Amino acid sequence: MSRIVDVEVFQVDLASKVKRGDAIQAFPKQETPMVRIRTDDGAEGVGYTYTIGTGGSSVVALIRDHLAPQLVGQESAMVERIWRQLYFHTHATAVGAITSLALCAIDTALWDLRGKRAGLPLHILAGGAQERVPVYDTEGGWLHMSTKEIVANAERMRSAGFGGVKIKVGKPRGSDDVKRLAAVRKAIGGGMELMVDANQGFTVAEAIRRARQFEALDLAWFEEPLPADDISGHALLRQSTSLPIAVGESIYSISHFREYLQHGACTIVQVDVARIGGITPWLKCAHLAESFNVPVCPHYLMELHVGLCAAVPNAPWVEHIPQLDVIMKNAMRIRNGFAYPFEAAGLGIEWDWKAIGKRLAGPPHRIGR
Repeated sequence: MSRIVDVEVFQVDLASKVKRGDAIQAFPKQETPMVRIRTDDGAEGVGYTYTIGTGGSSVVALIRDHLAPQLVGQESAMVERIWRQLYFHTHATAVGAITSLALCAIDTALWDLRGKRAGLPLHILAGGAQERVPVYDTEGGWLHMSTKEIVANAERMRSAGFGGVKIKVGKPRGSDDVKRLAAVRKAIGGGMELMVDANQGFTVAEAIRRARQFEALDLAWFEEPLPADDISGHALLRQSTSLPIAVGESIYSISHFREYLQHGACTIVQVDVARIGGITPWLKCAHLAESFNVPVCPHYLMELHVGLCAAVPNAPWVEHIPQLDVIMKNAMRIRNGFAYPFEAAGLGIEWDWKAIGKRLAGPPHRIGR
């Protein structure tokens, strides 16, 4: 057992590798708040979280001013207790994005520390259900891309062995979405999965209409068709279509996931480790989904999610959107359409501190000794 003596928090800005845009937004960079936790026996854990361009400084401020001071002196192994204490310490701002994102940076650092102390990688420490997980690509399916571009990317992914590609939808007319999707389906055939993502851009009536237009394309899922807080709308949509309905990247509470599942409002859970508040609540959501016989296909953050997906039995996909490789010395291994979890203890990420230093959004803040 060891006590936390020092917490460092800072933000790294990472430019998007390609132009990214969907039905409601564009995001040229990823803001990446990071936390380093040190203990009295010299051990260290590193965690992180993200935003898609705004709000990162607010996450850093919440950690610096309110959460990090609560960590100093705590027993670092008591991860569940620390998570709950921090959650209730900031209860006036929870449930919500900024608090969840801040909790994730701390929680992932504590799990990194726990894994290193135990000498176990995340996927074993958290469950050890799978040795590898199929991967699908999103990076080549953004809404602004031409049909020619998304078809070419899908063909590249098929050649690389990827099992699926995801295409953004939300063009002004449903027929425009259908033409793009039909071209991709024709190019990849029936041996590769095709997913679509509306990023909460539709009304209930329009989502039902487009789902019916999409059904002939044999989609793996229809993602975020409606605003995330519209559970009844999602339930109605599910009753109106044969397409699997995926939700979760914009949900910040375990209870909210429970309500979705209880109301039969989704068939795929896409819990995001950052937006749910870290590894501790992510695992609970994954096992909750398992109890409903529902798969978990997490959103973004592939370097974290590969280990988490491999930890649980009901995770059939990892989403491929590269981002962290410019500040890592190692890389996530992808072979023949499968993503492999890191084998090193803890999160398994070997940070490139020189590259991180060049991308700091401001001076680090240190709390403790």
